[in-house]
Amino acid sequence: MLFNSIAFLLFFPILCALYFCIPASQLRLRNLLLLVASYYFYMNWDPAYALLLLTSTVITYLAALGIGYFKEKRKKKICLVSSLVLNLAILFLFKYFNFLAMNIETALQASGFAVNVPKFALLLPVGISFYIFQALGYSIDVYRGTVKIERDFPTYALFVSFFPQLVAGPIERSQNLLPQFKQQHRFDYDAVMSGVKLMVWGYFMKLVLADRCGIYVDTIFNNVDKHNGGSYLVASLLFPFQIYGDFAGYSLIAIGVARVLGFRLMENFHRPYFACTIGEFWHRWHISLSTWFKDYVYIPLGGNRVGKLRNYFNLLITFVVSGIWHGANWTFLCWGTIHGILLCIEKAFGISKQKYTGAKKSFHWAATFVLVCFAWILFRANNLSDAVSVVTGIFTNLGTPKPEYANFMAIGLAMTVLLTKEFADEFNWKIRVADSKSWLVRHIYLIIMIAYIILFGVLGGDQFIYFQF
Repeated sequence: MLFNSIAFLLFFPILCALYFCIPASQLRLRNLLLLVASYYFYMNWDPAYALLLLTSTVITYLAALGIGYFKEKRKKKICLVSSLVLNLAILFLFKYFNFLAMNIETALQASGFAVNVPKFALLLPVGISFYIFQALGYSIDVYRGTVKIERDFPTYALFVSFFPQLVAGPIERSQNLLPQFKQQHRFDYDAVMSGVKLMVWGYFMKLVLADRCGIYVDTIFNNVDKHNGGSYLVASLLFPFQIYGDFAGYSLIAIGVARVLGFRLMENFHRPYFACTIGEFWHRWHISLSTWFKDYVYIPLGGNRVGKLRNYFNLLITFVVSGIWHGANWTFLCWGTIHGILLCIEKAFGISKQKYTGAKKSFHWAATFVLVCFAWILFRANNLSDAVSVVTGIFTNLGTPKPEYANFMAIGLAMTVLLTKEFADEFNWKIRVADSKSWLVRHIYLIIMIAYIILFGVLGGDQFIYFQF
């Protein structure tokens, strides 16, 4: 079920009505309702997906119980490793097995061996990387002793499957979300309206900005051989806003939906394109994932508590893994590697530690934006060959971009609205229409935004980009 679908716009109000009709003191009944609703939400893509979700939930639940039951550290570690291996095996089978098999087959054929490596006809379950990482984070936290074991299975199952953030995050920590399922959430008009405002802005970012940009970007990147460097350049400048609007929009809708119900999810984006370094970019972009890799990959490798060379290695490995996490394609591996190399360079020259102001800040902001845009080409390209064609075409075959004047006007208007809000938030401009003290102003704002989304949004568009991960 997509957030930008009629089905969800019917599902969510009905769920809210049922949820708030149950007394806040009836926590178990409310949580059971949310659990059933979450599985129904997920099964709308494919009922079989629910079996994988349940499997991952059961594995990590039992592993946590085992960690709590055994006194010996060795046995505790066996429980943790079992959870990691089984969950990552599921992820590998559905997400990476065929990719690895194809590359082994290609390598053998290049060596003169005509071998057909067996492959599985498996569709990638929606959001599998997100809920497996969330469940694994819980297993690791229990092992570390930083979170109490959740012995109530329905509550834990709800933590893993909570529908607002199930298929594309934010990847919540057990310390934040689990306790909220044990709190009484009474109907709060201000919280509901706060959630609605987040949802409306998220829909704007997705339907008006991202999907409008996507019309042009997808045309160019899916037909690289038919366009010139001018079109490549425009598409490469629009894609950063497409993916930002798409994923930040999803996150805002998810956070807003949860807030309507009384839950608070972590911030996932913090105006990333204002970053002056690559390190700062990753403090602002996909915060739940970047902090997950920091907590569960980078720090266990030794983090920055080791020598310089080992620290650079830890950084590089973390971002290589991050690239692989995004998909079974060499483009993602290269994208992650580039970011890892750039972070190592920043660390080696002390760039990330400096405070920039004035002209220096403007220069570093522009340089960071260009580098991020360049890396996004690899992220968006269907394969490495297309990525090379786009990059070389920009520098060797720069011509007139493919004209889409009406769409460009709509994109330009959406960009103006977005950047006005982003600048206002970043530099604390006193523009507070959405949060005005006037009840009338706030509600007129919502009406205008909803009308704007209906008039200029790409209704019935594609699913969110990050669903593929």
